[in-house]
Amino acid sequence: MNEYLHSASFIDSGHAAVRKFSEKHASGRGAREKAVSLYYAVRDEIRYNPFLDFSDPAVFRASSVLEAGEGFCIGKAALLAAAARHAGIPARVGFADVKNHLTTPRLAETMGSDLFVYHGYTDLLLEGKWVKATPAFNLALCHRFRVKPLEFNGREDSIFHPFDQDERRHMEYLRDRGRYADVPVQEIQDAFREAYPKFYGLGAAAAKESFG
Repeated sequence: MNEYLHSASFIDSGHAAVRKFSEKHASGRGAREKAVSLYYAVRDEIRYNPFLDFSDPAVFRASSVLEAGEGFCIGKAALLAAAARHAGIPARVGFADVKNHLTTPRLAETMGSDLFVYHGYTDLLLEGKWVKATPAFNLALCHRFRVKPLEFNGREDSIFHPFDQDERRHMEYLRDRGRYADVPVQEIQDAFREAYPKFYGLGAAAAKESFG
């Protein structure tokens, strides 16, 4: 279990800024309450933005996401895992391929697909079982696009809703990619390069756009 409590290259729970963030937001009397408070802090204080330079490993690192104040699903999942580890909660990251039936036209055009490979979430060991937490979409973004916000109580998995607030098809889970003690960045970059050659090839230029 030590690998799920120690600082790692991308789940860098030992970073000073991550420690400070964790100590500020890990409120409550037990691990579950602390995990819930950390989830909402990451969900809403870090803006979701998929227009990033995925060739840069920093976009996958918890401390870098915290410093930027924005990130996409994997970076935000890494931050939640890192903050949880500092609070003494075993944490890892998990991945799945999902189809976003409501992706924006601009993002779909840039990616060339509505399939999101290696969508990232956090897996937390609470009250004797692993529970999934998905802190990707901040509340303001959900309100703007009429997507149901993901809540988390520390007892049940918090994963994307299949339908939005207007009962339109939203997220569809297609493939489980497994769970890891640290973000497998090279593996993910290889998959992104293959799945989104245009988007990945933009490099730093991809970050010139914003989302939400």
